Amino acid sequence: MAIIGTGATSVQCIPHLGASAQHLYVFQRTPSSIDVRNNRETDPEWANSLEPGWQQRRMDNFNILVMGGDQDEDLVADGWTDIFRNLTGIAAKTASRELGRRLTSKEKADLMELADFQKMNQVRARAETIVQDPATAEALKPWYRQFCKRPCFHDEYLPTFNQPNVTLVDTDGKGVDRITETGIVVGDTEYEVDCIIFATGFEVGTSYTRRAGYDIIGRNGQTLSDKWANGWRTLHGLQTNGFPNYFFLGFTQTAVTVNVPHALNEQAKHVTYILDQAHQQGATRVEATPEAEEMWLAEMQDKARIAEKFYAECTPGYYNNEGKPGNPNGFFAGT
Repeated sequence: MAIIGTGATSVQCIPHLGASAQHLYVFQRTPSSIDVRNNRETDPEWANSLEPGWQQRRMDNFNILVMGGDQDEDLVADGWTDIFRNLTGIAAKTASRELGRRLTSKEKADLMELADFQKMNQVRARAETIVQDPATAEALKPWYRQFCKRPCFHDEYLPTFNQPNVTLVDTDGKGVDRITETGIVVGDTEYEVDCIIFATGFEVGTSYTRRAGYDIIGRNGQTLSDKWANGWRTLHGLQTNGFPNYFFLGFTQTAVTVNVPHALNEQAKHVTYILDQAHQQGATRVEATPEAEEMWLAEMQDKARIAEKFYAECTPGYYNNEGKPGNPNGFFAGT
């Protein structure tokens, strides 16, 4: 058996495949950052002690922390909040208090880069500590900045490579060469397998209608795919001119957060508020204006400059459009 890819999907699959396959070949283009998840059973007494509304309090607390805000307590205390406590404004605020002054922009950037290096060194050291074969351990070390790729957290992924029936095939960033009738070829070696699992990722920025099998038609017969042929144009990622009463929920030119259900919940509440206001005013149509679209597009372009500079230096992945700047359907589509 073979699995192609070592991203977030594969990280979840490989421990189970390794436990049941006669032999598992893992084909890797670029290693993921695998930090501690510390997964464990929930204490029933603790669960019974939770007061009504605990879910929303934890969601709000988590979201504030991962956005760089301060909280008296970390109610989730997982790998995500640990990363953001070190790599966002919280670390800078702590350093400012210790120095008795505000940090300069360069000092903040240097502090974040140092924190990033320390965290990734910790992740690389974890691979070396857990994986017994030195060559495999070295191949599993992620040599890039923390957010060049989606950080992963797992307690069983790295130990799986200590099993005799699991082989890592590192392609040195190139990917597999070809697939034959009997296996997978990398370089001069063909690995014979009877089953291939493709964990090769997904299209984060797929054009809105390409996979749906249908198109959305707005005013004067204009299709959404035509309007967005050269990139997204929205107001707050929720509406676009020419398509009244049509709302987009998801990551369409809107906020991206670690907790996707939280983002969707906030969007749903906002859309409900808009519809309620329209109802109270007796309106039958809600639509973004062209001027509002231009304003929001300018905001996206302004804020994307920093991210694009950072991701231009990263190894290819969906965060940087597979290393292809300007891709209209990529992660920075419409910016």
